[in-house]
Amino acid sequence: MKKLLIFTLLIISPMVLQAAGFKEGVDYKVIAAQATDSGDKIEVQEFFWYGCPHCFAFEPTIAAWNKSKPANVEFIRVPAIFRPDWEVQARAYYALKNMGLIEDMHGKIFTAIHKDKNRLNKKQLIVDFLEKNGVDKEKFLAEYSSFSVDGMVRKAKRKLKPYQIQGVPTVAVNGKYITSGSMAGSYERMIKIINYLIEKESK
Repeated sequence: MKKLLIFTLLIISPMVLQAAGFKEGVDYKVIAAQATDSGDKIEVQEFFWYGCPHCFAFEPTIAAWNKSKPANVEFIRVPAIFRPDWEVQARAYYALKNMGLIEDMHGKIFTAIHKDKNRLNKKQLIVDFLEKNGVDKEKFLAEYSSFSVDGMVRKAKRKLKPYQIQGVPTVAVNGKYITSGSMAGSYERMIKIINYLIEKESK
């Protein structure tokens, strides 16, 4: 009886471990390793678009995770620029980031687009919206057209192909793995997969 119990446990234990983990090719994908910008920290990048309703739905979940993420993790947002007209919002994101205002304005931009039905898909629409929300118009316009923002936009565009970004939101972990809402099945499970991949890279 004792031998049977031990044998049963030996069979069940790997099954339990497998069930508790996540499967490559199903829950996440391995990509060709990409260089990261976070030094010794594990880099987590969220590819997003302000006009995407799924990104809007995911924002509270990823924002909460960002506040409690492990100390060895660096979180970076990357505007996905699939079409030329998406560059307007990407430029706005990076301009606000350079001004130190992105954390204050990021959620407000999402809300304006998806709740207030203000598309903010034109430069002037964004300028007017930001000015109403206390952003210095002249400083924003200077950053929007700056060499620095030009470089950030070009870099964001270059990332789409090697990171195999086909939709948003997609999250990349340490330049090696990607996962998405469609792969994870839910945003809460997506966070669990991200944490699993972080733990994998931390070992």
